[in-house]
Amino acid sequence: MIYIPAACQGHRLVVNSSTKTTGNCLLVNNETAPRREPSTLTSSPANQKTEMSDDEADPELLELLRQHIQGRLNVSDEPETGVLDDAEYVYDNSIDVALDMRGTKSAAEAIYSVMQHRGYSTATWSEHELHPKDKDDATVAFIFTMDLLNFSFWSELPDGQRFAVEYRGRTWTGYWSLVAALQRALDEDIPITSSDFWQSEDECNMELMKHVFRSATDEEMPLLEERLACLREAGQVLYEKYSCSPVNVIAAAGNSAARLVNILARDFPSLRDEHRFEGRRKPVRFLKRAQILVADVWACFQGEGHGAFGDVDKLTIFADYRIPQILCTMGCLGFSPPLDNAIRAKKLLDSGGTWELQLR
Repeated sequence: MIYIPAACQGHRLVVNSSTKTTGNCLLVNNETAPRREPSTLTSSPANQKTEMSDDEADPELLELLRQHIQGRLNVSDEPETGVLDDAEYVYDNSIDVALDMRGTKSAAEAIYSVMQHRGYSTATWSEHELHPKDKDDATVAFIFTMDLLNFSFWSELPDGQRFAVEYRGRTWTGYWSLVAALQRALDEDIPITSSDFWQSEDECNMELMKHVFRSATDEEMPLLEERLACLREAGQVLYEKYSCSPVNVIAAAGNSAARLVNILARDFPSLRDEHRFEGRRKPVRFLKRAQILVADVWACFQGEGHGAFGDVDKLTIFADYRIPQILCTMGCLGFSPPLDNAIRAKKLLDSGGTWELQLR
């Protein structure tokens, strides 16, 4: 079964199941039925406890003892990222962004149809000419580096003038410009994926970064100083906690995608994508790049080896600035007049502001 991370504003879509959840309706075999409220404990025989005699063993107590003997004190040791719950909270308290149920259903069906037609699977990730092909520790280091820097490729310039990287006889823009630049650096024997290298201020500095991410146009790579800071910070964390090895970070998660996301958000500040929303004391988590990193490892290794995660379906869609554009185009989103006017006027939205959080 292939789970497609497609949770939007707190709703999960598992595309190859006969039952899908979208908006406030339950879709069963493409039919729409109203969502039922949970039954009370007394209304379902499955939820009723039967009386036990003093001679019978309590199964819950036995399980607790078994877990204790085996060294696991927590019976419910299922990690959660909290992203879906937080997205639902924002959705329930949004006044500027709304979901359209019919548009969401139509978009889900359209996306699933295209994925079936193209034979999309985990193998698709490695089929791209720029993505690594080997299934080894070096590839993990490449993915780790790539997703530390996987942010903000926005440009208002036309295609021929925006930041681009020439590599292997082609010109790459957007996300692919990042991947191409990293591959080009490795071809030039620059150890750009080494955390030891990131910590060297003599070798890994702005001059080096400008060379690695040199552009085929007059526009430079956006936020280059911030990207260097991300590498430097991550290199220090890897040195202090994980013996300079991204593989050790993955191993610490114990084959859990959700736990790995939480570890990345906890230990690497640049991946701690969480924000305050409308006075809520607990921050709202999106964890975009942390989830992308885990998903990339899973897809690259096709769910095996370093990518053997038993709960990859707990990942959500990666809520960046492109996703709302696409969802709006596909009829999934509706905006309040003030927000709609601001977007059409190309006004800059505050990072972490209420409009941005509702869109994400």
